Amino acid sequence: MPASTPATTTTPTRIAVLADSDTRWKWGALTAHRIAPREEAQEVLSGALSLSGFLLRGRATPTPRQLAEVGVHADSMREVTAVEFLRAMAEESYDIVVIALVGGGVQAMLHGLKRVWEGRAERPVVVTGYVGVVYEKLADGLLLRHGADLVLANSRQDAERFRAVYDGVGADSSSVTEVALPFLGGAAYEGEHDPYTVVFAVQPSVPDSRKDRNYLLNRLIQHARLHPEREVLLKLRSKPGEHTTHIEEQPYQKLVQKLDPPANFRLVYGNMGEVLDRTDLLVTISSTAALESLHRRIPTVVLTDLGVREVLGNHHFVGSGCLASWDQLDAGYRPVPDAEWVARQGVVADGTYETAFDAARERIAKLLARPGGLGPLTPYYTPATAPGYLPGILARHHLGPDGSPLPGAPAADKEPGPVRQIVRRAARGAYRHGVQRVAPVIRRMGEL
Repeated sequence: MPASTPATTTTPTRIAVLADSDTRWKWGALTAHRIAPREEAQEVLSGALSLSGFLLRGRATPTPRQLAEVGVHADSMREVTAVEFLRAMAEESYDIVVIALVGGGVQAMLHGLKRVWEGRAERPVVVTGYVGVVYEKLADGLLLRHGADLVLANSRQDAERFRAVYDGVGADSSSVTEVALPFLGGAAYEGEHDPYTVVFAVQPSVPDSRKDRNYLLNRLIQHARLHPEREVLLKLRSKPGEHTTHIEEQPYQKLVQKLDPPANFRLVYGNMGEVLDRTDLLVTISSTAALESLHRRIPTVVLTDLGVREVLGNHHFVGSGCLASWDQLDAGYRPVPDAEWVARQGVVADGTYETAFDAARERIAKLLARPGGLGPLTPYYTPATAPGYLPGILARHHLGPDGSPLPGAPAADKEPGPVRQIVRRAARGAYRHGVQRVAPVIRRMGEL
């Protein structure tokens, strides 16, 4: 069985990224480029980095358009079940494996990888983390990620909180490594554009009610009418029929069809960085787009109209200097971010972004060069420490308590024939339709 070997200047760094949505693919793929050993990171364009993408099959598996929008090229890309991914990790050789999944998925993969790498003298370095702002389920999400060699924290504040949680339960906290959000970048804001452009960055699940979404949409349209000299853009995450990390039950595209917005109001898709290139004021509820905007020193507002509440995630921005309402924006208010708050959030607006991943790269290089290779993965949760919790998490990915596939787990021994491929695509389409279309209707009927 092939063993992992340390990367050199003549051997490409082999990185596998497993993701379950467009957002997590973006985080995982860009993280892969950021954490590759320095000499490799500088030669990415010349092919010194070999990136293999694995998309975990499910309701949010990204479409080709969504993958293209991320803009990160992979040398190979395949859609897999959890068991198929684990089989690939047993048969193929990598230096680094980046797990960009929800917490339960990370935990299942850690146990599965521990099993498939048993007895190997060497194994890849396993890296995981969070896509953006961590504002809920801190302990739960962190402990489900424990066991990876590196648990990336996107800011100084997160690094401190992560270590405190691990230390508090007696788990090893040495895996916590401070970095920054991997998708920051772009030119710094240099002044107003012509026309002055206001962008509202939507989120698939916040807020989730039709009433609240209609309110925000009407306020955005009202702002466009009050300021006809401005261009007002509604930045959407997905097109109808596409889905992201969260299910969007009330798409803004449908809500706006019942309204009559002015000519200076438009819907836009595409890469967030390209939209920010022409943005003069970024408005959101709690999207990580706010952090991208702050990184580029673009005036940024986190709305308070619906309250400052944990369920909205905007409580994370308390102290940022960015909280404001539509009434204030209509009147011409321009926020000024708090420099100390920004410095603690991994925004790295002070020009040190290029060094933000140095610690992670150095740590990975040392792990890859460790004599005798790395020991087994050691998640905090085991059948002994969490016997009433862990088995259910593993079973959702068709794994038993020891990380081995359960009988009947969906994993193909060979490539399916044309008929099976058609049936499989139809079954996936029916599944996604049930999860994304039928289930929300049933839930709403149950609330009547």
